[in-house]
Amino acid sequence: MLRIPYDELQSALVRACEHLGLRGERARLCARLVAETTRDGVYTHGLNRFPRFAVTVANGCTSVTALPTVLGGGAGTSNSPAIERWNGNLGVGNLNAYAAMERAIELARGFGLGAVAVANTNHWMRGGSYGWQAAEAGCFAMCWTNTLANLPPWGASTPALGNNPLVIAAPRSNGAHVVLDMAMSQFSYGTLTSYARRGAQLPVPGGFDQAGELTRDPAAIEASKRALPVGYWKGSGLSMLLDLFAAMLSGGRAVNEIPADSLRESGLSQFFLAINPADLAARADMERIADGAIAAVRDAAPIVPGQPARYPGERTLYLREENLRLGVPVDPDVWQGLMALRFEKWT
Repeated sequence: MLRIPYDELQSALVRACEHLGLRGERARLCARLVAETTRDGVYTHGLNRFPRFAVTVANGCTSVTALPTVLGGGAGTSNSPAIERWNGNLGVGNLNAYAAMERAIELARGFGLGAVAVANTNHWMRGGSYGWQAAEAGCFAMCWTNTLANLPPWGASTPALGNNPLVIAAPRSNGAHVVLDMAMSQFSYGTLTSYARRGAQLPVPGGFDQAGELTRDPAAIEASKRALPVGYWKGSGLSMLLDLFAAMLSGGRAVNEIPADSLRESGLSQFFLAINPADLAARADMERIADGAIAAVRDAAPIVPGQPARYPGERTLYLREENLRLGVPVDPDVWQGLMALRFEKWT
């Protein structure tokens, strides 16, 4: 792996976004979100996913000029002032998601909580970005997206559910926010691909092979298309409810209506919720609760001596500091493709 200074990575991504047709602040924000994802150690959904984003622009699934439009709800209505329904108009997924969370935060500052349900959007890259965005604004948050069908329902052997990532965030005044970013599969398909490319086994079983046996072999899971839901039947049920929640409230597509080709995955449904705690409790009281919960996690007897348990988001902060100091790790092939503004080969 190469290590590239963060500013150099972000500048290269700005040029790449401009090459794809994004302009001005939209190009800079799209590039920043991808660069921050890579900086924070979520390599599968940062630079390594950018070539796939570029292909969706080239094949017409993503419009770099489309902006989201409000379809209903919001301050102009008497019954639903704190929730809005948007059409993403097949625009850039991470820009649509950032705008939706920004609006949810704005609504939360006026009403205590705010929500935006988005139909007809695209892959949001790293979902955790929008949890960190809300936490930095002092808000609690939940958001999720549906995906193409890539997860078998419990008791079935063919995909009918999405791995439907879910993000939950709790703010802390010191910036060490607690942010959970998880798929409904034990491992995301990006993670499976990353392990397979390295020829490495998964740390725990992540799905079934073609014989129907649980396996740690990522390539076998990719071949069978039988990823394991988190919590077995519980993750299967949660995946379906997240899908229905986002699609029904946004008026968008459910998983079964989304194109099955990963390079044409579009028209997704997403939901963004922000909660402003300012009028609910004193900041000091909330900090005391968070500090106590985190201390209890760290004080739990570790399985490996010297390696205490971590809270969600803690490793992100560690990798962020390390990668800013040493340079951001990048795949040499993807980096060369980015510098040459050639993306097709790396999808």
